[in-house]
Amino acid sequence: MFAGTLTRNVETAAAQYTGMIHSTRFDIAIQLENRPKMSERSPDFDVTAVNKSGRKVRIGTAWNETGNTSGNPYISMQIDVGLSPFRVNAVQTKEARATQSGEFEIIPLVSNGLMKSGSISGELTAMDADNAFTGYIANMMFDLEFMLIENSYKSEETHPDYRIEVSSPRGTPIRVGSAWMAKSSRTGNDYLSLLINTPDGDLRVNAVQNEEQRGGQTFSIIPFIDSGEQPQDAGAGLSLVA
Repeated sequence: MFAGTLTRNVETAAAQYTGMIHSTRFDIAIQLENRPKMSERSPDFDVTAVNKSGRKVRIGTAWNETGNTSGNPYISMQIDVGLSPFRVNAVQTKEARATQSGEFEIIPLVSNGLMKSGSISGELTAMDADNAFTGYIANMMFDLEFMLIENSYKSEETHPDYRIEVSSPRGTPIRVGSAWMAKSSRTGNDYLSLLINTPDGDLRVNAVQNEEQRGGQTFSIIPFIDSGEQPQDAGAGLSLVA
C-alpha cells in the first residue's frame, strides 16, 4: 500500500532524484543518490531519508530498468523504513514521456501473497462524474474505504481499467490495487474484478449487481470464485502497467 512521486534533478544536484513516498502509516521525503556499481546488477542509487533526529540515513537501493514489453525506462526501488522491506517502481505517464518531463509516479510492485477471501463484506458505488467509483471492503481484521480511478497508464487490453486508491495520513492518494471491467460469459452481466493489497496480503474479489441492483449505481463486493472468467493478467494488478 504505497504511493509517491519522484522528480529528476538537474545534473549538478547532489541527489539525482528527490521525492515523497506515502503509505497509510507514513509520509517520507526521499532522495536517490548515485552509488559506485560493483557489477552490472549492482544498484545504481542509494535511497536516503532524514530520520526524526535530523540524521540522513540509507533506507534502500534503486536500479535503472527498462520494461520488457513496453521498452519504457523506469526505476525499481527496494526500501525498508523499519517495518519490513517493500518494493516499488517509479514510472512515467505517456504525457511525461512525450514532454521528456522529469516527473515520475511511485507505484507498488510486489505484494504479500494471495489471501483467501471467504469472509468479506463490501460495496461499490458509481459516481456521477469522472467515471470513478467509491466503496469499502472489510472483514474482522481490516476496514478499507477506497476509490476506483481510471487507469491513465492503460495502453493494452489486458492492463487494468482502474486503479484502487486509499489515503495516507496526510491525505495523499495511495494505490493499493487494480480493477478490470468484465462481462460474465454465463449470464452476460457486467461486473468488476478487483485485486487489492490489504494489510494481510493480496485479495481478489468481484463487484457484482444482484437483481435489485442491476441497472443502478451500486455493486456488492463478493469473494472471488475462479470460474475461468477472470480477466487476463488480473494476478498482476500491482505490477508495472506503464
